Amino acid sequence: MSILRAMRRRVLTPNVRETKLEKRGFHVKNAAAKHQLETVGTSFLQGYAYAVEARTADQATDWLETVPRAFRGFAYEGAGMGAVMLDSLTGGDKRLTGILEGRGRHHNYMIYVGVGWAMARLPRFMWPDVSSTDPVLRWLLLDGYGFHQAYFKTDAYVRDPGREHPFTWKGGPDAYSARVIDQGIGRALWFVGGTDPDVVAELIGAYPAHRHGDMYAGAGLACTYAGSVDEDELRRFAKHAGEHLPNLAQGSAFACEARERAGTTTAHTHLAARVLCGGRTPGEAARVCADTAPESCDGGEIPAFEIWREHIAAEITSVPHA
Repeated sequence: MSILRAMRRRVLTPNVRETKLEKRGFHVKNAAAKHQLETVGTSFLQGYAYAVEARTADQATDWLETVPRAFRGFAYEGAGMGAVMLDSLTGGDKRLTGILEGRGRHHNYMIYVGVGWAMARLPRFMWPDVSSTDPVLRWLLLDGYGFHQAYFKTDAYVRDPGREHPFTWKGGPDAYSARVIDQGIGRALWFVGGTDPDVVAELIGAYPAHRHGDMYAGAGLACTYAGSVDEDELRRFAKHAGEHLPNLAQGSAFACEARERAGTTTAHTHLAARVLCGGRTPGEAARVCADTAPESCDGGEIPAFEIWREHIAAEITSVPHA
């Protein structure tokens, strides 16, 4: 059985070469940023492999907990993708549910994003049943989908910024779906731009203006969660955001919430929260997210996820925190 599991891992897991910046044609700012981003990619694939090779969901999370704390969330993101890929072959959602109901519940944001990666790779009839997912957090699946498309289909989604990519699914209205995909694309642009705030801002600026806010939200999450940027660069990125600074701050607060919830907060999280979230600590930014979270999802014209994001942006940028 161990040989079969190893074969399953080898067949299902993407090659680590696909995460190399040179392979992807991404901007290289410096050696440190390159190492950081490639370690993120390696950690993602390690988590993916753990999810598909483990005998049980509990064994998968045992292995995931051995990943260094700063990169553990990326491993759980990869595990979300791997679990769905495995479940699509075996039927049902046993591996994904097992991880989410175990220690993965602390990394649920990242796991949901990873599910979106799997959706980008699977034929539509093999997509997971979104009706069984959290009605608010299910939008993170499209964030993951958008990230995947920009990361792996960069020519179509980044280097041709005017091209439209129609999308529809059963999780919510198409118009808003496109916006959440843009949030994922914005997050990927932090990688495509090699964590260089000037390059990332230029990439965002090439898209139609109505898409910039959502992309800055995604980039705000990435620059806080993935990091590899100093205080001066963060401040420069905030200046580039201009009128979209509330979006940037909202994404940063989301990243703080994800790291605080999982217990993976780093020194960089503190720096980014202080610069982008009005002088707050990661814990304080995370509490803004928790305090503004919707109590119900009534299926109105504006999704509860978007209302939540708007409340976070308004609160984070209203008054600088003492």
